Amino acid sequence: MNHLIATLLKEIDASLDELCKVILGKEQQVQLALTCILSNGHLLIEDLPGMGKTTLAYTLSRTLGLDYKRVQFTSDLLPADLIGASVFDAQTSSFSFHRGPIFSSIFLADELNRATPKAQSALLEAMEEGQVSVDGETYVLPEPFFVIATQNPQTQSGTFPLPESQLDRFMFRISLGYPEPSIEREILKGNKGRAVLDQVKQVLSKDSLVKIQALVDQVKVSDVLLDYVQRLIAQTRQDDLCHFGLSPRGALALMKSAQCWALIHGREHVLPEDVQAVFVAVVGHRIIGKKETQGEQLARHVLDSVDVVGGVR
Repeated sequence: MNHLIATLLKEIDASLDELCKVILGKEQQVQLALTCILSNGHLLIEDLPGMGKTTLAYTLSRTLGLDYKRVQFTSDLLPADLIGASVFDAQTSSFSFHRGPIFSSIFLADELNRATPKAQSALLEAMEEGQVSVDGETYVLPEPFFVIATQNPQTQSGTFPLPESQLDRFMFRISLGYPEPSIEREILKGNKGRAVLDQVKQVLSKDSLVKIQALVDQVKVSDVLLDYVQRLIAQTRQDDLCHFGLSPRGALALMKSAQCWALIHGREHVLPEDVQAVFVAVVGHRIIGKKETQGEQLARHVLDSVDVVGGVR
């Protein structure tokens, strides 16, 4: 391993340490969140209110040192509230475009599914193309550009389900869940959590972030590993429980995130364990079941159905 990779890995480890100072007892979810960003993907965090979704997004932005904007999504939100609008200037007798909060490196869409489908769809072009179109003009978003969205479970009142086309644009969907009793005790004592947010340091520079993203594509993938990945992909499309399987976009996300997971764990080649570590986060929101088995449960079923060495169980 050369000096550059070793240096970047130290920065990644330091970033994880900073994140874990705030998001306590959730090392797996923190690693997945950072993997998603380093893979140049968008992140969806789904959980009950008050679980630390917004805190995780904010801490990520502080650690990466990127420009950060947050918008609270509500039922009366309009696309122009996100993108911006052309405003008439009486002095020049012309329209000028006033940029909205989406023009930031990290855009937090808080409680995305509380907005109407019209407001939700305003993110589609930005997430896919890194640009927005207003009045026939195209405006390029900053680089890098990441959307971190939070959503409440659909069983809660006042939510609008995200369409499949939008879900597919999120590389990962993760949930934080309730803290362990020992961790919750620390939170209740007031010694951890949001109290240390102001002490979070920037670890990764934008230059380091770009270098890491370039290194991800160089992580080696063997033909045997690709066979395993293709068997997993095929299983999502032919399993009796699956109504819709993994799309090509989802398959690419699975491969790239597995490469990134291998990199942040100090390897220059992908192992089956790397694919398994990211599989549920990548696949759980993309496949639809025919029966009551859905989401993460369905993704775990697919993962358990395929042997690493070949064949279906």
